[in-house]
Parts: sequence; structure tokens; C-alpha cells
Amino acid sequence: MSLLRPVIILLALAGLWQAVVWISDAPAYILPGPARVAAMLAARWPELLEHGALTLAEIVLGLVLGTLLGTTSALIIAWFRPARHWLMPVLVVSQAIPVFALAPILVLWLGYGMASKVAMATLIIYFPVTAAFFDGLRRTEPGWLDLARTMGGSRSSILRHIRIPAALPALTSGLRVATAVAPIGAVVGEWVGSSGGLGYLMLQANARMQIDLMFAALFVLGVFAVGLYYAVDWALRRALPWQADDAGPTD
Repeated sequence: MSLLRPVIILLALAGLWQAVVWISDAPAYILPGPARVAAMLAARWPELLEHGALTLAEIVLGLVLGTLLGTTSALIIAWFRPARHWLMPVLVVSQAIPVFALAPILVLWLGYGMASKVAMATLIIYFPVTAAFFDGLRRTEPGWLDLARTMGGSRSSILRHIRIPAALPALTSGLRVATAVAPIGAVVGEWVGSSGGLGYLMLQANARMQIDLMFAALFVLGVFAVGLYYAVDWALRRALPWQADDAGPTD
């Protein structure tokens, strides 16, 4: 049943989509039907796959860099109390300024290649990972910490053996959120300025009124995003088997 569920959901969405097309009687250049988009997918599959591979690489690189920066920042904030007064305002500012507004600046600084898109994805991912991991680190069960100190545990050993393991469930929640929003940064960066990727392809299709190609590119992006989310969720549930029943999609 777990394997059949995505097919049923996809068919139901396609049926609802086709019903909207029939009821609204919208022309194909406004809202193409699923059959038309499927035909475009079949006709332009190599091109869609080429642009999709670039976008997927940007998302994965941004996810890796954002996770590394986020976990490092959370550890620094948790370990050095004075660092909180310096890094917490940076975290707040990183969310107060819309990341979309930074896209043109990043393209100007880093160019039209992959670097600016990876930087955009990293910025979006950075905050949920940092906030979730730091929250887990500072909410360690006080009784565990008291027992460790009573038994002569050093601050570094307590961090390694108690606080970090206890914070892993919170980190996995942050990683799931980060994986879900990671495509936003890459695609927005491609919209601002790029020479490839699904965002670039959608802009070009929009300029040529090829709405069916836009929907096809959006479909590929959705498949990649959902696939990446489930891959990360599967890896996290295997890494934390005791949390498997309470986190992520159920079987």
C-alpha cells in the first residue's frame, strides 16, 4: 500500500487538475491540461533532465553547506556563551532581510554560475538548522547533566556524549525543514540570473508563452524536491531508529 499511495495521490491530483481545466475552460496558454504537460515531458525530457540535474546539484550543495554552517554555529553558540550575543543578532538579521532581496547582490558578487545559487540555498537552509540544533542543545535533560557532572564528566565530554546525542532529534527536525525549503533558494537564484537550471528554463518558457513547458519544468522540480526530502528522511530515520515511529512519513 505504501508504494501504491504516491500513484493514487498523483492520479487524484491529475484528475482534479483536469477538472479545473474543463470547468474554467481556460485556454492552453493559460492553463494546459495534464495530458499536454505529459506530452511536453516526453518530448523535451533530455533538456528537462539536463537543467534539472544542475538545479538538483545546487540544492544538494546548498543543503550540505547550510547544514555544516548551521551545526557549527549552533555548537559555537552553545559552547561559548559570549558568542550568543554576537551570533544571535546575525541569525535574526538573516531572517529579517528577505533572502529574495539578496539574490541580485549574490549574483552580482558570485556571478551567473552555480556559486550564487548554492549561496542562496545555503542562506535559506542555515537558519532552520542552526535554530533547531541549538534549541536541542540547550534543552538537554538537566538530570542527565547533573549526573554527568557528579561523575566527574568534563564540559567537552558532556557535550560529546550527552548534549549532542540528546539534540539529534531536534537537528533532524531542522534538517527536514531545510530539505523542504532548499529548492526555493536555488530556483530564485536562477530566476534572478543564470544560464541553466529549471528556474532558467521556466523563465525562458514564460517569455515564449510555452506554459506547458513551464509546468513540465515545475513537475520535474517537484519530483526532485519530494525525492530528496524522502531520501533525507529515510537516512535520518535509519540514523536515529528510536525516533523512526514519530518522525517523518509513516509507512
